Amino acid sequence: MKRIVSILIMVIAITAAATAQNGRTKFATDMYQAKHEMIIEELGLTQTQQKQFMPLYEQMEREIYQVNRNARALAAEVEKKKNPSDRDYEVAASALSNTRMREGEIEAKYFEKFSKILSKKQLFLLKQAEGKFTREMLKKRKK
Repeated sequence: MKRIVSILIMVIAITAAATAQNGRTKFATDMYQAKHEMIIEELGLTQTQQKQFMPLYEQMEREIYQVNRNARALAAEVEKKKNPSDRDYEVAASALSNTRMREGEIEAKYFEKFSKILSKKQLFLLKQAEGKFTREMLKKRKK
């Protein structure tokens, strides 16, 4: 459940990033900025680290968003078809099932890059900050 919520928040944050390129809404801009500010604060990033880390982090978010977007697009295509074939279902189900694996691969790739910029403690705190952001967003949503 936590993974799904994390993915949902990440998708929202990435959507905010994508929206930023096409004229951000105030909400999307605020959420995108808040997440990045929290990460910077929680990790205690120096200016140099911020300049090196944040573009990589944003790139990772975009890649994860794209994986999820592609899987959702395949699922939407199947839902729209009047008589989807077993192959249609198979392709869509496989894409949906493989999203977590692909996300993990993307995170692993970037973890290696992040480890050249961040300390071991900051790498740990990154995951803590992402979880904290998710929890805070859920609390605000319930209100």
